[in-house]
Amino acid sequence: MELEDQWWKGQLAADIYQALRYKELKLPPYKAQSPQLSLRRYFADLVAIVSNHFRLCPAARHLAVYLLDLFMDRYNVTVQQLHVVSLSCLLLASKFPSGPRRGQLLSAPCKFEEREDRVPKLEALNSLGCMSSMNLVLTKQGLLHMELLLLETFQWNLYLPTAAHFIDYCLSVAVHEGDLHDGWPLTCLEKTKLYMAKYVDYFLEVSLQDHVFLCFAASLVAAACVACARLVLHLSPTWPPRLQLLTGYSWDNLVACAEKLLIAHDGDVKEASKQKVQ
Repeated sequence: MELEDQWWKGQLAADIYQALRYKELKLPPYKAQSPQLSLRRYFADLVAIVSNHFRLCPAARHLAVYLLDLFMDRYNVTVQQLHVVSLSCLLLASKFPSGPRRGQLLSAPCKFEEREDRVPKLEALNSLGCMSSMNLVLTKQGLLHMELLLLETFQWNLYLPTAAHFIDYCLSVAVHEGDLHDGWPLTCLEKTKLYMAKYVDYFLEVSLQDHVFLCFAASLVAAACVACARLVLHLSPTWPPRLQLLTGYSWDNLVACAEKLLIAHDGDVKEASKQKVQ
């Protein structure tokens, strides 16, 4: 029986979370040694743009970027080939996402709940405007060859949890009616939850933009995203006991990652203010 869509609300949520935590301990090492590391942000953005165009789920996008990071870390390939690698990673992530099944929490992968009609097709990919700007035309044979190379590289195991796989579990208790906003009781719990979800999505995307976040466990990055969202929304306490109990992380565990997320946020705010003035 397949895992229900909202597993983080089910009776097995804690067990599934621990299974994902166990799995992340066995993720391949990342050494940040790619000769094309300076281009990493460009290709991560490319994956995000194409993913958003086809309305793929965040977990597929994050898995695609993670596969790309691991591949770049192991192989020295041309920039032109990296375009094909990036899109192949996204195709694999949308077809074969990593997620546990009931009774198989520690091993077997299952498919993402990604709608089949949203999985990018070859014709649709080639029709994208960015493809002509890259002077790139994908072929069925070329994509199949690259997908096979990727699968062999990862030994056919795409059960690789990312921060996006943990985020909904953390969000499930991110806001509570007992929280305070600027020292006052919340005026609208549901509205606060909506803002929380938006800020968490923002910080989650920030974590995709820099390979430095691969130095942290994916579950910790997810928890730090929630902590940063609470800080930006002026909710107190910043990291309540319920979140520490749920995630297993204390505030001290999150500080290093949260600081990097908030530095990026401050930079975005300053840039937005600068553009507004101009």
